[in-house]
Order: sequence, then structure tokens, then C-alpha cells
Amino acid sequence: MQSPIVVHCHLRWDFVWQRPQQIFSRLAAAHRVLFLEEPCYEPGGPTLRLSEPQPGIVRVVPILPERQAVDDECALVLPLVRAALERHPLLAGEFDSPVQWFYSPMSAPDYIGQLGERCVVYDCMDELANFRFAPPDIQERESFLLRHADVVFTGGQQLYQAKSRRHGNVHFYGCGVDAVHFAKARGEGTPVPPAVARLPRPVLGYFGVIDERLDYALLARLAEAFPRASIAMVGPLAKVDPAELPRAPNVHWLGQQAYADLPGIVKGFDVCLMPFALNEATRYINPTKTLEYMAAGKPVVSTAVPDVARQFSSVVDVAQSPEEFMRAVARSLAAPRGEVIARGIEQAGRSTWDAIVALMWGHVATAAAENTRLAA
Repeated sequence: MQSPIVVHCHLRWDFVWQRPQQIFSRLAAAHRVLFLEEPCYEPGGPTLRLSEPQPGIVRVVPILPERQAVDDECALVLPLVRAALERHPLLAGEFDSPVQWFYSPMSAPDYIGQLGERCVVYDCMDELANFRFAPPDIQERESFLLRHADVVFTGGQQLYQAKSRRHGNVHFYGCGVDAVHFAKARGEGTPVPPAVARLPRPVLGYFGVIDERLDYALLARLAEAFPRASIAMVGPLAKVDPAELPRAPNVHWLGQQAYADLPGIVKGFDVCLMPFALNEATRYINPTKTLEYMAAGKPVVSTAVPDVARQFSSVVDVAQSPEEFMRAVARSLAAPRGEVIARGIEQAGRSTWDAIVALMWGHVATAAAENTRLAA
């Protein structure tokens, strides 16, 4: 077993399966992983709730009685984490000299230097300061994290350009895909779950988080432009009022579905949608679902998200306006371009999470070895 890893993540392990889960479900084969989430607020805290979602990973959820300032919460949680690392059967003796790996900068000032880490990693998958309800001091905390990080990864090319101006060891690793998993959508034996199978065809589908990054006016226009089609929106709501969602008869909000079921769900789509708004929250995104749709062998229509337009315009129909979006959907329904779909399948096959994780860990191991040499 190699270096243990303590992950600080603003996303729940059992939320939509995306970059953190893809990376650490693989690293757990060779490293013990402590996946530390942000607190939940329930009576009975402060305490820690521990579980093992898969071999090699211990999920830790702090339970606090009420929401407080970030520093105050860390002051309560850090001693609990230290005590668990010393005495809890799942953790004791397993996390000496860990790599500390941050997805959110919020807890970085309180944890860096406190766990005897050999290396600090900042994996910046989004510009969180641009998201709705972002903490007012998140940029200050990110500056602290960037000063102390040994390695910085970004999930998008736009993010790479921004962070590389502030750190000397930044590497861009964008979307990966579990190509074998999503290739099941092309198999005859993969069933389409009833929630999608019962919808009138054609089905225009999206899966992912449903939040402020989506263009709800565009979805309403899509429902009006294709009244006989079903628009299937698969995923949990986050930071959006359900009352703001389009409620046309042919728009179906299907909620969060299991990652294991996504190949069957996307098999039931006739066109895969990426209806992102073009705003500050989407300026830096590189959606994981792009390659997942491609591996499933489906036509994909997207708004003009910068990283999608830069990386995938040869296999994704990128629309510059709502009118172009409607025309692109109509084209895909009328005659899906087989050569484009085949090119997408090939590109997805070259972009596996297995390859990306191996390359990322190479940078971490190099930085950890250099820190060890300097300490000696």
C-alpha cells in the first residue's frame, strides 16, 4: 500500500458520480483514502459518521448541531479527525504522512500543516467563487491554498490558464470517462429503465446536476419547439428553486439516478443535451458528461461552453444561439451522423479515467519525493 490520502471535498460521495469519485475509486486500489466531507447539521453533534463506500475508502461526515463560521466548524472537526486517526479501527495507523488533497479551498487554512502531510494537492474542478451562494472569503482561502500546494490540477483549459498565472506547477487534466461502463449503452442486452422507457419518443435527454449552470429558458423553448418529444432531465436539484423549473407537459424531471443505471438511461435518449447557460458559473466548466455521452454512441448538442467548443467541436454540435440549438437538435433527430458518432466513441476510448489518474498520480509522487528529499 502506497501513500495514504486525505481528501477534502465539498461534494458528497453519494452525490452525482463525477471527478472525485472517479479518481479515488481508482486510487483506492493502491492507497488508503479518507474522504472528508463538509459537515451535516443534525442534533447530537459534534461527532463523525464513518462508513466504507468501497474497499480502501473511508467516508467521514462531520455531524454538527448547527451551522457556524468555517473556522469555528474546523475548530470543532479537526480534533475529532485527529482522535479518529489515532484510535478509530478504520483509521488508526493507516494515515501517517498522508497526501492532503483539496477540492474546495475553504478548509485549507485549518488543515494544512496539521496532519503531518508529505504533499498538498489542489484539484480545481470548478471556479467555485463564481457559483451561487459562494462564501465571501473563498478567494482569500484559495490564495492560501495556492501558496501551500505542491501540485495543482485543473479540470478545464480555461481554469488551467487562470491558475497557471498563480502557481508554478499546474497541470490540466480534463474530462475522463469510464468508456467500458458507458459503452453498455450500445449493447443490445442493456435495458432502458422504466422511467425513460415509458416516455414518448423521441427523447431529448440530460443527466447531471440540475443547478444554476443550466439554461432553463432554453429548455422551455426546446419543449415548445419539439412538443411531441420528451425532454428527460435526470439528476438532483442543487441551489435552484423547483418553482423556477420549466413545467411543460413534455418536460420530465426524473431526479437522481444510480451511476450504474446511467448507460441504460442514455441508451433511451435519442439526442443527448448539454443545455448550459453561458454565465460566470459555466465559464470554466469542462463537463464530465461530454465523453460519457460520446462513449454511449449518441449525438450530442451543446451550448457554446468554451472548453466544449475548444475540445469537442468535431464530435459535438456546438450551438452559438438558441435558434442554432433547435436546428442542431432537429438535425440529430432527422439523421444522426454515423461518422461523427464513431469519432466520438474513438475519442472517448482514448480518454479513460484509468490513464488520467495514472498521469495525475505521477505528478503527486514526484512532488512528495521532492519534499521528502528536501526534508532529509
